[in-house]
Amino acid sequence: MRSFTTAAIGLALVMAVPAHAAATPDYQAATATLAQYKQAIENRDLSGVEALFAQDAQIFESGGIEGNFAHYRDHHLAPELKAFKSFAFKDYKVSVRGEGEVAIATETYGYTIILASGETIERAGVTTSVLKWTDGKWRIVSLHSSSRKPKA
Repeated sequence: MRSFTTAAIGLALVMAVPAHAAATPDYQAATATLAQYKQAIENRDLSGVEALFAQDAQIFESGGIEGNFAHYRDHHLAPELKAFKSFAFKDYKVSVRGEGEVAIATETYGYTIILASGETIERAGVTTSVLKWTDGKWRIVSLHSSSRKPKA
């Protein structure tokens, strides 16, 4: 009878835990997705970057709605990167907090762009991203960035 009781309690415990329950995602690992995106921009090579974004991701930049990542890449980001001789981030900081299967990240940074003409552009920037844990990976679902001339 004792083994039956032990087995019944064990079965009850197994049934009480939902089958879809999974370990809480590592929110700090979301920084790796952001780092890959940052590296692609610095390299001015967007090959494979779309895998970092959800299909329905929305991009917002400096007061404008850029649409999904494919539209932003093709009509905004890629043409800009082609016009740059170099793009470099500096003083980069990121903070991430989590809510279930969602990570919310804030990145602050400076960046320097050197245009093909040799002109140098300095900016201070901030980006807020929302990432969702999907199929064992962090994917960006919303990205909003803005920049301005640094204060003298």
